[in-house]
Amino acid sequence: MDDTLRRIAHRSRKSIFHALLAAARKKGAASVAVIDGDGRQLTYAELIRASFAIGGPVARATAPGEKVGVMLPTGAGAVIALMAAFSQGRTPAMFNFTSGARNLRAAAKAAEVRKVVTARKFIEIAKLEGLIAELEPDVDFLYLEDMKEALSPFDKARAVLGPLLPRLFSASPEPDSLGIILFTSGTEGDPKGVALSHSNILSNIYQIAEHVEILPTDIFFNPLPTFHCYGLTAGTLWPILNGYPVALHPSPLQTKAIPQRIFETGATVLFATDTFLQQYMRAANEGAMSSLRIAVCGAERVKDETRQMAERRFSFEVLEGYGVTEASPVLAANQPGDIRSGTVGRLLPGIEVKLEEVEGLAGGKRLYVRGPNIMQGYITPDEPGVIKPPDGGWHDTGDVVSFDDARYMSIRGRMKRFAKIGGEMVSLAVVENCATSLWPDHMHAAAILPDDRKGEQIVLVTDHPAPDRSALLAWAQNHGVPEIAVPKKLVSVKEVPILGTGKLDYVGVQRLASGADRPREERLAAIDAAMAARQAGDAEPVRRAAGEQPPQPP
Repeated sequence: MDDTLRRIAHRSRKSIFHALLAAARKKGAASVAVIDGDGRQLTYAELIRASFAIGGPVARATAPGEKVGVMLPTGAGAVIALMAAFSQGRTPAMFNFTSGARNLRAAAKAAEVRKVVTARKFIEIAKLEGLIAELEPDVDFLYLEDMKEALSPFDKARAVLGPLLPRLFSASPEPDSLGIILFTSGTEGDPKGVALSHSNILSNIYQIAEHVEILPTDIFFNPLPTFHCYGLTAGTLWPILNGYPVALHPSPLQTKAIPQRIFETGATVLFATDTFLQQYMRAANEGAMSSLRIAVCGAERVKDETRQMAERRFSFEVLEGYGVTEASPVLAANQPGDIRSGTVGRLLPGIEVKLEEVEGLAGGKRLYVRGPNIMQGYITPDEPGVIKPPDGGWHDTGDVVSFDDARYMSIRGRMKRFAKIGGEMVSLAVVENCATSLWPDHMHAAAILPDDRKGEQIVLVTDHPAPDRSALLAWAQNHGVPEIAVPKKLVSVKEVPILGTGKLDYVGVQRLASGADRPREERLAAIDAAMAARQAGDAEPVRRAAGEQPPQPP
């Protein structure tokens, strides 16, 4: 074991809360840890005191080792709730409040969550009253505002004495014990819980710290949700536990506000996805993002035009990385001053790789990974609380990759039939099942096409003569299927291609989805018809003749 791996192993042998205490000692208790969305700054001392204080009501409402849901936007409140749970030996389960009541009920069942920490102000602003009403029969909600009002004299004493005597007033879970639970999107049936230990999370934080050079003067900016592992580990815990201030923003969708906040905070490191970064740069006034040194992008491929815009307009580098929730999440990343376009950089230290040949696929191999950051396992609603570990510690990413001679990794594709839309994975099988349930007398197959805004889009190829997307959307909504799993485009064909084995010919389906199989004469006729329809002010007959779905109202 080299010195780098020894440092990572040594630093990760503690709980996440005690890693916070260690960061405060190293950086200084008076140093800024968090800058909230309203501009309020929390020092390490204030963050730790608040965590000890709120830890009291959390402890009284739950049992030692209990899983506690956290349903909050990215901000100081979410960090305090997390650390309060950690301080008292509870396991946070991060609830995706955008996933709908059905998925959240399944997540709560899988993780055995009975209490959820949230905030009344957040519920009001986000208009989640209906969601709360649907979930209340299954879980109890603990509101931060109520907990602050209910602080006992002992809670207040704990807030003062806890930072001085942390071993006395905080739990000390084993590093390899369950630390946090995140959830898959639920687009392939019920969401699965990803069980990560304290050591998994801390290992990844220190792997990133060894891999990506950070300057002492850096200020981080994170608008990504903490219910996603990227926003949680890289965007929030990485800076805080390494002694750097992080400005948190409650939503990545506020494209006009975020460049202004970057300017106000003087942030030098931004966490984003390619899609969001493009939106921020287009919305930014000249100079609004000029303080940035680097933007770290994951969840989707970074486009060349994104990198060029960042360098040309604002003079910062875009680092593309790669990860999966099951790896806490980061596996590889480009480095400042060492970016190879088209790659996700080199693997982080301590990551073992196993490559498997894929029949019929040239230019890449299936990627399996193992290391200190790989999850304990999955938990599912059918066996609540049971952690199912990966076989031999190896996680199958389902991705096809290649390495160049310098060990830079490129993502060639995915074995699993998933589309990645705006960073969310959507199962093509779910899309097909929805269509089959609605139109059982017809055959359907889903394909993936590139999308300039979302990275990828789903196309449904069907032999239904007049498929109606609005009907498919209504069916999905009535059956708890996320809207993201409803294809934007429906293509009607005479026959959905079948292989001799009786299986769907997905290569043929892909060609139909892209229009490559349409005869030249048909395409020319469609163009002529389109021109005629445009002159007549009616393009609808042309869309139907071409097998395309009419545009839907916004």
